[in-house]
Amino acid sequence: MAAQARGDATVAHTAFTAARAEVEKTMHDQPDYAQGLTALGVIDAGLGRKDDAIREGRRAVELVPISKDALDGADLILNLALIYTWTGEKNLALKQLGEAAQLPCRLDYGQLRLHPDWDPLRGDPRFERIVASLVPK
Repeated sequence: MAAQARGDATVAHTAFTAARAEVEKTMHDQPDYAQGLTALGVIDAGLGRKDDAIREGRRAVELVPISKDALDGADLILNLALIYTWTGEKNLALKQLGEAAQLPCRLDYGQLRLHPDWDPLRGDPRFERIVASLVPK
């Protein structure tokens, strides 16, 4: 992810490919492991495998809905927002991000304001409203 943020596509692709191979090993014996699926989704988004990434991210959210596990479920929604962001699905990303902003998860103002993962959403008024909703009071 660091190489991707730096714009080093070659190193990012190599790292995502290696990471994918490692996560696939875990998933072999646990095909419905939500955290593994969401990791594969983020990796596949980084590799440009849009359909796989979205399918994996959605499946992870289905496996652990917030009604079943509020903390992990919220993080899976946040990861799905990242997957949508990286695959160019801006409207879906903003929908998931807006939902995640209302839940207890690792999302905070500083992350949205500064982290390059969210650069594709910057300037969109919907994104800016979500960021503003997280300003520390």
